[in-house]
Amino acid sequence: MNAYQTIERDWSAFSEQLPDGNEKLALAVEGIYCPACMTRIEKGLMDLEGVCNARVNLSSHRLAVTWNPEETDPEQLLKRLADLGYGAHPFDPGRVKTEEKRESQRLLRALAVAGFASMNVMLLSISVWSGNVSDITPETRDFFHWLSAVITLPAAAYAGQPFFSSAWRVLRKGHLNMDVPISIGVILALCLSVLQTVQHQAEAYFESALMLLFFLLVGRWLDQMMRLKTRAFAENLTALKAETAMKLFIDGSLREVPLSKVEPGDKVLVRPGERVSVDGRVISGSSEIDQSLVTGETGLVRVTEGDAVYAGTLNGENALTISVTAAAKGTLLDEVNRLIDDAMEAKSRYRQLADRAAEWYAPIVHTASALTFAAWWIYGIGWQPSLVISISVLIITCPCALGLAIPAVQVVASGSLFRNQVLLNRSDALERFARVDMVVFDKTGTLTRPTAGLVNPDACDAETLRLAIALAKASSHPLSAALAAMDRKVLPLDETSEEKGMGLEAYYQGERLRLGSVTFCDAQEEADAVHQAHPLASLIAFKRGEGKPVVFALEQQLRSDAKEVVESLKARGLELMILSGDQPRAVEAISAQLGIERCHAGISPTDKIALIEAEKAKGKRVMMVGDGLNDAPALASADVSLSPVTAAHVSQAAADALFLGERLAPVLQILDISKRARRIMEQNLFLATLYNLVAVPFAVAGFVTPLIAALAMSGSSLVVTINALRARSRSDPWFVDNGGFEDSLSDRLPSGTDR
Repeated sequence: MNAYQTIERDWSAFSEQLPDGNEKLALAVEGIYCPACMTRIEKGLMDLEGVCNARVNLSSHRLAVTWNPEETDPEQLLKRLADLGYGAHPFDPGRVKTEEKRESQRLLRALAVAGFASMNVMLLSISVWSGNVSDITPETRDFFHWLSAVITLPAAAYAGQPFFSSAWRVLRKGHLNMDVPISIGVILALCLSVLQTVQHQAEAYFESALMLLFFLLVGRWLDQMMRLKTRAFAENLTALKAETAMKLFIDGSLREVPLSKVEPGDKVLVRPGERVSVDGRVISGSSEIDQSLVTGETGLVRVTEGDAVYAGTLNGENALTISVTAAAKGTLLDEVNRLIDDAMEAKSRYRQLADRAAEWYAPIVHTASALTFAAWWIYGIGWQPSLVISISVLIITCPCALGLAIPAVQVVASGSLFRNQVLLNRSDALERFARVDMVVFDKTGTLTRPTAGLVNPDACDAETLRLAIALAKASSHPLSAALAAMDRKVLPLDETSEEKGMGLEAYYQGERLRLGSVTFCDAQEEADAVHQAHPLASLIAFKRGEGKPVVFALEQQLRSDAKEVVESLKARGLELMILSGDQPRAVEAISAQLGIERCHAGISPTDKIALIEAEKAKGKRVMMVGDGLNDAPALASADVSLSPVTAAHVSQAAADALFLGERLAPVLQILDISKRARRIMEQNLFLATLYNLVAVPFAVAGFVTPLIAALAMSGSSLVVTINALRARSRSDPWFVDNGGFEDSLSDRLPSGTDR
């Protein structure tokens, strides 16, 4: 026994304890090649007592399993996987990527061998076929057959390794997978060809075995490349996460430590050009960072004291000291990765249907092949021709097309949604979004920006506005925070004082500055004039020395593309409605700006649910878009729901999907992509089913040779895979330059910065 095999692994160190007391473990599983493998693993683990959930990601070969530690343990899970014929190790993206690269190279080498050998054998076979209808001598034909055997046997032994090894691994454990009938078909074709060559028969099937392997390898390699390309953008998120942080200790020392040693409340230093490794708030320093992951904006954003920063963002010009809110686990970056994994592991209704069909494939196809052989033998054509027909049945009935019909679309659609700033949060959300015919919006934070905006910026000169913003940065009041957010480059004033319930005061170049209520700044007259011009606005006053006070009007402003999105939704024939707990005048004003006729204002969460249920009772498929704590019940009540990533945590948990950024365009993208994905899923299921309905009877009737069976089976898999690529958004490029995210920052970093 190899010494390394005796090493025991402490699996508890790799598991994660969940809030409900269960434990979760992520494993990389070796030997997953088809949806039937996924179904077998998930079903095999779920049969274990204590296992709550098991999901396999076909694109990353990642198994996420959750269990009750009082009823089972990781060793039992690993033992069950071994019994099923699969090896596993702790999921490490770096190791998985290395193994995938090695597997891709292996497939390419096998593909090259099969292609080269099949071309040469095909030339020999064409000579034999033409000679059989002309004047070829038996000796020459036998020579060509033996020459074909010399080329084919070693080539097939090498090129067939991906299928033979997979089939042998599960057969040893008493199970079947899609590679078993493929391997049986290839081996039978080779053995029969050698036998017929020995018997000086006119026909041999060396070219059929090689062509079958060649087209299967083409399909497997293309499928792997498609899945890797689709999730490549999401993989870049993992690369954004640093593994260490520069921790500031109480004694003033600064040391680099693993993220596992950083706790909430600790202080870390982020130097210029470094990635932020934690979620937290800036407590000292000012810099520009790229936070496109959170906001969707590509420009660098100024952050200063009190501003939130997130793991994975890139610091620009200056050092920042950050108070940690989340480090090794629980960061926004972790949540985004989790949502992407969940989306790719999701099992829709169509996916479950395809998985059940693929699960029954092996026993059905073996039975059909055996019955075909018996029927033709009994019919009296001889055992060798009967075996040729049964081999054709075995090959042509491979359900690769059926197995790929849904997962391929789901992976492409999930990747496209992510590139359009949408993250799925539920397994069957894609199908439910596709059926939506009514969209219900919350107002505040959904149709409008999360924070109020200044509607009268011309009320004062630029210097006065700058001083007001600088003073506002010292307050946590919502109106002050909204004013302060207007210009992140402005630094806060020193030595400010606060009069509780009234406002802030500070001195600047000998002048007294005040910011706060209208009374505090003695600005009642100015406030009356501003209120008449902006009756829905909240007012905050500013006074500089003995000068005339200024009153700023702040109110909720529409998201930048809200009007265009609403018009596009109307053009698609969707009904629109606004449900808001805000005052009627504010809701009606927004409704009038957007042209949404139906709106309800000043309503409670219970009222929202009642209105949504009333629409559902009319047969409407309702999508709710909301962000507030009071929206969570309505989000759960709707057929499907969407929230901005800035929403309250309970709203995020209730939503079926989240969208990033300030723009409302992701609402359109998720509807368009989901409808297209659903249509392509149905097309793929139809194509896969039609293929089997047409091809199998022809094969059973003896009209299909093993070569034609190989071409037909491989062609059907390629058709559904290529069709799945249409599920991407029309705005997506066919090939995404994943290095562009990093490269776009290079010109904006300080010179000489080490990234």
